[in-house]
Amino acid sequence: MTTTVLAVLNQPSRAAEPHDPQADAFTWAAPLEEHVQVQDLGVIRGDGVFETITVVDGRPQALEAHLARFVRSAAMLDLPEPDLDAWRRAVEAACAELDPVREAAVKTVMTRGVEGSERPTGWVYASPSADQTPARTEGIAVVTLDRGYRHDVERTSPWLLQGAKTLSYAVNMAALREATRRGADDALFVSTDGYVLEGTRANLVMAVGGRFVTPRTDIGILAGTTQADVFRFAEQEGIATSYELVTRQDLRAADALWLVSSVRQAAPIRSVDGTPQAMDLDLTERMNDFLLAREA
Repeated sequence: MTTTVLAVLNQPSRAAEPHDPQADAFTWAAPLEEHVQVQDLGVIRGDGVFETITVVDGRPQALEAHLARFVRSAAMLDLPEPDLDAWRRAVEAACAELDPVREAAVKTVMTRGVEGSERPTGWVYASPSADQTPARTEGIAVVTLDRGYRHDVERTSPWLLQGAKTLSYAVNMAALREATRRGADDALFVSTDGYVLEGTRANLVMAVGGRFVTPRTDIGILAGTTQADVFRFAEQEGIATSYELVTRQDLRAADALWLVSSVRQAAPIRSVDGTPQAMDLDLTERMNDFLLAREA
């Protein structure tokens, strides 16, 4: 029974030499065995990029959008450009190898590799997803946390890599633990100058006066693949969409709020900093039906 799948890429980028010139593009490996060298810069410095892709009935969702963001993140870190043909084939093969389940997830990871080797490390890991029904149907509680940067940090300090999906997730996980300590399910980052940014692993979408609004993507946040598809859903429904600067006051004035991401999809927010928030569960259900039916 194949419950988890691991494909290790031989040549993650055509700009670098393969690990084994005689090997195939990727090889299957036992997920729980040791594969990454202890000197790998992805392990010791978080120097790498990743994507998490929802798989529904064996079909990877928004695959091309995820791969495009994978390339953008790699460029921001000055990593060699991922070989998208190799990555795409590995993702599709991992989905086919996994036992049939309704919802699963595939993670693509590329690191800088062992220092001095000039060969990146890459792998694709697939596994069934946990049940996300409670978050989608009952809503989640969030707290706002100061990220410690101004909203224009992406422009003023590009070396901080805001907007890249890197392996350096220690701060995000610390924020998630702080949210748990405060009795919430997730955190929503806010800039030092008062603008709402993003969740620890999700983008914010607001319903405001018949429109869908999300924070602008030029303020040091990750451009969301799921958020982009939520806007496609909105346009199909005749709902106007907009990217704007969002404040805490805007959160309080919103008709409904969601955190949207791969795997969890659209989770309505039931409270912010302990204050109850109205939820539109009918709209949420239609939104998730749309998201779960996406094509690659």
